[in-house]
Amino acid sequence: MLHSVLLLPMSLLAAPAAEPVQWAQLTIEQRVIVRVPMAKKGRAPARPDPEGRAAWKEKKGPRCIALRSIRSASIIMENAIDLLLADNHRYRARLERGCRSMGFYSGFYVEPDEDGSLCSGRDELQARSGASCAIDSFRRLEETERDD
Repeated sequence: MLHSVLLLPMSLLAAPAAEPVQWAQLTIEQRVIVRVPMAKKGRAPARPDPEGRAAWKEKKGPRCIALRSIRSASIIMENAIDLLLADNHRYRARLERGCRSMGFYSGFYVEPDEDGSLCSGRDELQARSGASCAIDSFRRLEETERDD
């Protein structure tokens, strides 16, 4: 969001035409960044849990997710971040090729678009370390029964 204000000197209104006129412009910029915390705070996991993959079954997901509904995130796989929503649904954000999710262990930032959504193929996740990765796709996660 960008606002501009043109400031006119008071002397301009009463000044004769021969005096030089000074102009000034003030620009106000607003930047919003949303921070998404990790579900388990405090320490980086040693490795993604390969058995964690079996607990969730991936289904076709949406192109976009409303940012206001994201409550936390977790790392289960090497190239994806799982998002927990306010309604207890889970989605997996698959990262672009070559991006590793371990860089996001302490949470990440998102610069929201005007529509307030986080979209695959458009938006990037920014790690607190400074790294950023684009979202390749979202997958809806459904819990599966484990055989113990």
